[in-house]
Amino acid sequence: MTRQEIINNIRAKGNFLCVGLDPDADKIPKFLLEEEDPIFEFNKQIIDATAEHCVAFKPNNAFYEAYGLSGAQSLEKTIKYLHLNYPDHFLIADAKRGDIGNTSSMYARAYFERLETDAITVAPYMGSDSVKPFLEFKNKWAIVLGLTSNAGSADFQQIKINGKELYLHVMETCAKWGTKDNMMFVVGATKAEMLKQIRQVLPEHFLLIPGVGAQGGNLQEVCKYGINKDIGLLVNSSRAILYASSGKDFAVKAAEEAAKIAAEMREIIH
Repeated sequence: MTRQEIINNIRAKGNFLCVGLDPDADKIPKFLLEEEDPIFEFNKQIIDATAEHCVAFKPNNAFYEAYGLSGAQSLEKTIKYLHLNYPDHFLIADAKRGDIGNTSSMYARAYFERLETDAITVAPYMGSDSVKPFLEFKNKWAIVLGLTSNAGSADFQQIKINGKELYLHVMETCAKWGTKDNMMFVVGATKAEMLKQIRQVLPEHFLLIPGVGAQGGNLQEVCKYGINKDIGLLVNSSRAILYASSGKDFAVKAAEEAAKIAAEMREIIH
């Protein structure tokens, strides 16, 4: 998916919501456990209920890998379902890959050619040869971990080197390897006050913002500092939407929660 297509979808829908598909068998409604594939059935109903209120979906690989082969099959079925029924939605594989060049190339092939996702999250710690292979695919995106929302981000990301935080060094350097048309950055919503500084060095790149909702991120603060002329944000919400209810109305409640966030976004950008 191209940058302009993402922007067009955001403008057409009036929101920039990404729904995280992080299914946990211990949290999904118990009646779904009777299904042949509970994870896929849960995802399918969440997708159908929330698609009109979002522009992107983001399955987190850990929530599928935890179930072994059956989890991998659930993920593949989920992605195929999205391709077939919601091809205009931006599809992010939240896999946080990043390794030496030939390994990264194989990761890129797995997600961009086999699963046909639009984007994949990438860990840049190993440097350029761990990121560049993901940039070699037309209309595909590397979403580089920039400043994450977890407390442990202070251990490395916020260390100052020559007066500048390490995360800014990383983001500025990575931006030189790609372009605004094939690279985004992850910035946690709980770090909203730092978006002003990030926008000074990366004014045009899209930012994937997790942490709104259950993690305590504030949408108004994120938008205050992060929005650019093209909106430039994909704000992810997972638990607040997925587990809005544990009953048979879980999909209805998920839709209501997604609609509420989308309405707040619409008010901000119009």
